[in-house]
Amino acid sequence: MSRHAAEKRGRGAETLAAWWLRLHGWRILARRARVPGGEVDIVARRGHTLAFVEVKARATEDAAAFSLDAYRLRRVTVAAERLAQRFLRDGDDMRIDAIFIVPRRLPRHLANIWQG
Repeated sequence: MSRHAAEKRGRGAETLAAWWLRLHGWRILARRARVPGGEVDIVARRGHTLAFVEVKARATEDAAAFSLDAYRLRRVTVAAERLAQRFLRDGDDMRIDAIFIVPRRLPRHLANIWQG
């Protein structure tokens, strides 16, 4: 798959994940939030929970899970820590989530995948 095609597929998966979150009561605060050392695909809030969400689109759920390795999780964690000052409010819980996008299946939202 070309870089351009992969980028397009990734943006589509992030859009689908954002809509999935909205349908489940989340408010999208940012998409593709970048800081030195990392990037977060979606920053979302529901009540007092602030979630930094990594989106993975793959052919199978196993492939999506496998693609979320320690290196990528560290990059998301670094970005979440640096972005927290921008989005975190007093009394909020902060977590890192993942959403897997697989063809012909509903998105799968995994809460609190990183516990440091």
